[in-house]
Amino acid sequence: MRPASRGRVRRNAIPLLLVLAALACSSDLAGPGLAPRSYLMGFSAFPPNFSSTALVLQVIDTWAPRADAALMHQDVPWAAMLAGTSAAAEVRGNELNLVNYYRGKGLALVFTIDVTNGLDRSQEAPALVAAGRSISDSMIQRLYGEYVSAVDSILHPAYLGLAAETNLIRVAAPAPIYDALVLMTNAAAAERRLAGTTAKLYVSVQAEVAWGRLQGAPAYVGIAQDRADFPFIDALGISSYPYLAGFLQPEDLPLDYYARIAGSTPVLVVEGGWASASTAASTSSPALQARYLRRQPLLLDSARAVGVFQIDFTDLELSAFPQPYPANLPLFISLGLVDTTLAPKPALAVWDSTFARPR
Repeated sequence: MRPASRGRVRRNAIPLLLVLAALACSSDLAGPGLAPRSYLMGFSAFPPNFSSTALVLQVIDTWAPRADAALMHQDVPWAAMLAGTSAAAEVRGNELNLVNYYRGKGLALVFTIDVTNGLDRSQEAPALVAAGRSISDSMIQRLYGEYVSAVDSILHPAYLGLAAETNLIRVAAPAPIYDALVLMTNAAAAERRLAGTTAKLYVSVQAEVAWGRLQGAPAYVGIAQDRADFPFIDALGISSYPYLAGFLQPEDLPLDYYARIAGSTPVLVVEGGWASASTAASTSSPALQARYLRRQPLLLDSARAVGVFQIDFTDLELSAFPQPYPANLPLFISLGLVDTTLAPKPALAVWDSTFARPR
C-alpha cells in the first residue's frame, strides 16, 4: 500500500470558454491583529467528477477567494507526444487556457510535473507502460525536456517542480527508473537555467518517507540523498499524508515536521492533507480533519514555508473514475474541504481563518 500521492489527474483540458468566462477577483480577507503568514495558499482545479466544464469553473470560483495561488499537478502528456504532438501544442491547447483563467483572478502559479505513476511510485506512468516505453529511454527523456521547456516558456510559473516524491521513487521503484529521473531532471534544470528561466525550480519529497514512517521503523531518515541528486533546487516541495503513516491525531505531528526536512531551503507543501472519513487504513472524521488544518499552520510557521496547497478542494466521486479504479484510490477521496456537492466541511472554516492572516 502506498499512501503518498494520489497522483493526479492530470491534464484537465479546459476549453477556450474558460478565457471568456467572467473573471472574479480574489477577495482580501486579511483582518487586523492577525499574525502574518509567510506562505501562499491554494488548490487545484480538480473537480469531484468530470461531468462538465461548468463544474470545474464552479470549483475554481469557490476556492479562488480563499487562495493566493493555484496549483497544477500534471502528468507529462506521454501519449500525445509519442503520437507526434509537440509539447508546445499540448501546453497551448490544454494548460494555457486554465492558467489564463487563474491569472485573471490574480493567482500565482505553482506547477508540478509528475514523471512516474502517482498512485504507485514503484511503477512508471501508465501511458508509458501502455506504449511499452520507459523514462530510461533517451528519446523519452528528450520528450520530457521538451515538455518542461514548454511549460516554463509558455506558462511562466512562479515555481516549477520537475519531479514528484523523489525519495519515495528511490525506495519503491527499480534503480534504473530513479537513475533516469535524476539524469533527466538535472538536464532539464540546466537547460532552463541557460534559457534564463524566472521560475524557482523544485522537486518534491514525501514527508512520511523522510521521517521513516513508511519503511517499518519510525526513525528520521532525512533527504540527504535527494539534496545530492537534485542540487539545482531553489525550493523543496513536500507531500504529506500523515493519517496514512501511523499518526492517530494531528497533534502528534512534531512542530518541526516540515522544518527538519527543509533545513534552510524554502519549502512548499505541494500535496497532502487529512481525510475526513475513515478508510481501510485509518480512522478519521470531519472534526479530526479540522484539527489537522489547525495543526498544519504551526508546522508551516516553524519551517517559514513559502506555500501550502491541497490538490483536492472537493471530495471525489469514485464513480467518476474509470473502472476498475486503483485499489488505493479510496484512501484519498475525502481530502476535500468541501464534499462532492461543494457543501463546506468544518475544515474549510479553519482554512479560511489561516488565509485571513496577512501575508
